[in-house]
Amino acid sequence: MENSNISEEEKWWGDKHLEQINGFWFMPLYILIINRVLAEFNPRPSDVILSSFPKTGTTWLKSLLYSIINRSSLHNPHDLVPFLEFQVYGDHHQESSTHLSSEDTTRLFNTHIPYQLLGKTLESSGCRVVYVARNPKDTLNFLWHFANKWKMAEEAPWELEEAVEKFLRGTVPTGPYYEHVLGYRMANLKNPSKFFFITYEELKDDTKTHVKRLAEFLGCPFVGGEEDKEVEEIVKCCSFEVLKNHKVNKSENCPDWFPTPYNSFFRQANVGDHTSYFSDEAIKSIDALTLEKFHKSGFIYGI
Repeated sequence: MENSNISEEEKWWGDKHLEQINGFWFMPLYILIINRVLAEFNPRPSDVILSSFPKTGTTWLKSLLYSIINRSSLHNPHDLVPFLEFQVYGDHHQESSTHLSSEDTTRLFNTHIPYQLLGKTLESSGCRVVYVARNPKDTLNFLWHFANKWKMAEEAPWELEEAVEKFLRGTVPTGPYYEHVLGYRMANLKNPSKFFFITYEELKDDTKTHVKRLAEFLGCPFVGGEEDKEVEEIVKCCSFEVLKNHKVNKSENCPDWFPTPYNSFFRQANVGDHTSYFSDEAIKSIDALTLEKFHKSGFIYGI
């Protein structure tokens, strides 16, 4: 584990603050939990970790990965692919011992912790990591909608103008976004046998092909005459429409590990939805930063 001292705090939503660990920002509630993950989590070589920045397609990837590995469908992805920092090591970790001691051949976990903090743990364990990235404008758009479903939004909503400003500064939970994405992308470029990097847009454009690629990466490829049928079934069962219509995912109740309703995880799956909400000025500002952060580093993505 790298040194994880808190260096400063900064406002991000009204009078609410984020605290910094080695250049990344987190809600104060989760600082101790994240440090616990960094200190205690010891992945097995057989583990699969789904890493992501918030609101980039995590829930969909959870369902796909679980279904690929287990060749079975699921109703609520969050129950079967738990968050390290919320469900496994968090305050509501009554099942954490079950998750961590599972005798299954492959344990599946999810995290939003940046590679810059968790990388040494992941690299030394030999586990496999899947990372999903999403267009920065859509990422912010979905994060803004999602945050306004939280209990604290009842006091005062997170205004879009403020959300754009903070995203550009990097002061959003687990931000900066660009550094988060680039950390895992560089890990993939250096070690593609252990780090799988995919964009939400790629996955949505040709889900079947990428499900097959994921199965190969995870060591459980589809083989035999029923290959295409199996893949089609997984894609169908994990589709946004099917997942959204499960009873648990339509619920207004909140899980015990996060203060937002189950149905807030299934708003919609469109690409480009930010155009319905963002001003031209906001789009230009984000695109300019994308050019500087992504394109100049050789990652031609996000515009």
